[in-house]
Amino acid sequence: QAGELFADRFAREVKFAARLHQENIVPLLTAGVVGDKAYYVAPFVEGQSLRSRLASGNAIPVDEAMRILRDVARALAYAHDQGVVHRDIRPENIRLSSGAAVVTDFGVAKAMSASRTMEISIDGSSGLAGTLTSAGSTIGRPAYMSPEQAAGSVADPRSDLYAWGVV
Repeated sequence: QAGELFADRFAREVKFAARLHQENIVPLLTAGVVGDKAYYVAPFVEGQSLRSRLASGNAIPVDEAMRILRDVARALAYAHDQGVVHRDIRPENIRLSSGAAVVTDFGVAKAMSASRTMEISIDGSSGLAGTLTSAGSTIGRPAYMSPEQAAGSVADPRSDLYAWGVV
């Protein structure tokens, strides 16, 4: 049953991520499950990750840094308007290509409207209060997580903005 729950959750996350069509977001092309392995396919983006650029030791000029941050902010604003929270904004998920920054890996994205968990009352009745995410679970990298996200609270756009600020 856990495998079915994972496949359902993955399918739901892919559905939300596939809605994202914006110039600063790497689009999702297709997805599926083969056996017990889930996958999604996105186009290859020529260039380097922001992490690689930062690790090169060459300082990023202020005007370029501002452009990168603006591009990521545009991607996040669009995703948030579509009801999607990335939940893993970090330099490895920002690609620098042809003078623009694009956000990758919406595979852990979660729809804001579907980010609560199933609630079961004491009498055994249940009410759908959200999705298949376990209560208290976290998705993302600790160094970029908002305190609320790290504590297992529901991630919302503020979690992405916190990570954007850390980047």
